[in-house]
Amino acid sequence: PEILILGTMPGVASLNAAEYYAHPKNAFWKIISSIDNKELPTEYEGKKTMLYEMKIALWDVCQICIRNGSLDSEIENEIPNTITKFCLSYPTIKAIIFIGKTAQKIFIKHIGSIENIKTFSAPSTSPAYTLALDKKIESWKNIFNSIR
Repeated sequence: PEILILGTMPGVASLNAAEYYAHPKNAFWKIISSIDNKELPTEYEGKKTMLYEMKIALWDVCQICIRNGSLDSEIENEIPNTITKFCLSYPTIKAIIFIGKTAQKIFIKHIGSIENIKTFSAPSTSPAYTLALDKKIESWKNIFNSIR
C-alpha cells in the first residue's frame, strides 16, 4: 500500500456487518470509487479488491475505545492501534489520510507523527457530517492528487 486511510473505530452498522463503512448512508465507498472514476462494487469483496488495486490500506486509529453508539464525539478511553509499527512493516506507505478531524486528533494525541509520512485530514464520510457529497468528493480527490 502507498496510502493508509484511518478512521476512528467502526460504527454499529459496520460492527454488525463485519464490514468497514457498512452504514448505507456512509459515503466512503462512493467517494473512494470516484477518486479514479471506478464503478462502485456492490459486494464487500469487490470493495476490498478496489482498495488493493488503488494501493490503499484501511484501518482505524483506535484499537479499543468506549463509545455509546457510532458518533466519534462519544469516543473515550481509547487505546490506539500500532500504526507506527504497521507503517514500518509497509515502507511503501507515503501518506496517511484521516477520515475526519477526530481520527486525526486521536492519532496526534497518542502517536504524534511518523517520520517520512505525510498526513492529511479528509472530510468525514459519515452521514452525520452534512457537507454535500460533491464537496466531500472534491476534497478527497484533491488530497489524492497531492499524494500521487
